[in-house]
Amino acid sequence: MAHEYGATIRWTRGEDESFSDNRYSRGHTWSFDGGVTVPGSASPSVVSLPLSREDAVDPEEAFVAAISSCHMLTFLSIAAKKRFVVDFYEDKALGIMTKNENGKLFVSKVTLDPAIEFSGDKQPTPEQIADMHRLAHKECFIANSVLTEIVVAGIPSH
Repeated sequence: MAHEYGATIRWTRGEDESFSDNRYSRGHTWSFDGGVTVPGSASPSVVSLPLSREDAVDPEEAFVAAISSCHMLTFLSIAAKKRFVVDFYEDKALGIMTKNENGKLFVSKVTLDPAIEFSGDKQPTPEQIADMHRLAHKECFIANSVLTEIVVAGIPSH
């Protein structure tokens, strides 16, 4: 069974922008089903201000966020099935962009660094938490879709 996911990405040239001189705004919008629209832009580290926007999400940040969000949602599902109660989950994920063997930039590594709080009588051991992270990584749809190395800080991989 196939699932489809769509987004509408919209950019319009500004009235005072000539475009062909490569001095045009990289600001645009991402619109999703349900009516959410998010400002998007090239990263200021890739395209200098003011041609990019600091107050917008860039594709690299969105990529890191998608990996982190998918991992978290999968982890929460696993924890719930194991009857652990999660009260809080915050991940300070970090993506690193380097050049590949062909000299092209790519997000080569994403490190997830989640802080998780559990409550209730049934508390997971550090090994159970590590196992849930490993399973979350194995089952995450986004992790299964990319070549980027994804690690969880403090969790040895098997």
